Amino acid sequence: MSQTIDQQIATFLESPAFGVVGASPRRDKYGNMVLRCYLQAGREAIPVHPAQKEIEGLPCAASVNELPETVQSISVITPPSVTEKVVDAAIARGVIRNIWMQPGAESPAAIAACHQAGINVIADGSCVLVVLGFHDH
Repeated sequence: MSQTIDQQIATFLESPAFGVVGASPRRDKYGNMVLRCYLQAGREAIPVHPAQKEIEGLPCAASVNELPETVQSISVITPPSVTEKVVDAAIARGVIRNIWMQPGAESPAAIAACHQAGINVIADGSCVLVVLGFHDH
């Protein structure tokens, strides 16, 4: 039996910590807003960026493989071709159970790979900023 989107989101949000793949140091970018959104909601979030050392004062992981094991859910804010590589890395990692593709990051191949691997994938246009009620001050 498949879960409703609300159930999928609730499962996603149960993670002790969240990876933000595609985090950006620029505050006008979605990758930065999603990171700040988790922090505003009192969640532990780890930015993932291959070239940045830290974003919003948080140390960056260079890749999904460097995320701590407490990260069971990742938000992906990347172009679809990059999303596919992120999903492959997440599946190989083995501890990531939930992947939320922000609107624009979705790729049919990445979604199919998630389904095949038994990963809870949110890629229906739902936006974590809306769900968690992000306020950009």
